[in-house]
Amino acid sequence: MADDIDKLVESLQKAILAGYSQKFKDELFNPMNFGKIENPDSYVRIKGVCGDTIEMSLIVRDEKIHDIKFVTDGCGATVACASYVTRTAQGKPIEEALKVKPEDVDRYFEGLPKEHKHCAKLAVMALRALLEEYCNKTNQESTGGVDIAE
Repeated sequence: MADDIDKLVESLQKAILAGYSQKFKDELFNPMNFGKIENPDSYVRIKGVCGDTIEMSLIVRDEKIHDIKFVTDGCGATVACASYVTRTAQGKPIEEALKVKPEDVDRYFEGLPKEHKHCAKLAVMALRALLEEYCNKTNQESTGGVDIAE
């Protein structure tokens, strides 16, 4: 009986993940930076058009992103995209992290299905909002004004 259930689960996973790259699957099953930061330098909660929310927080040290984390109530694509975006921003100066675009996320994952491209936008929107909030809080000017509206 247990073998039958395992086979069913494996079959369902293969069907659900058909069309996703190995990079996507790796990020989905091993997300980085998932969690919350106690006493962050910046925190945001963003809700996407699909109803998914992403919370992001960070700590900045020596003008670089020292720690960045996220939590989400969203789908697997939102988890994978937020993981990739936070992983990409980790260790970078604010201005460099502001350059991350939804197209970068889509390209890294070798193309997201059309119905999940908004997840890349949501993850980047959350990152931008987080960095903008940090800049406003610390009276720094950001030059990340790229429109990524959903």
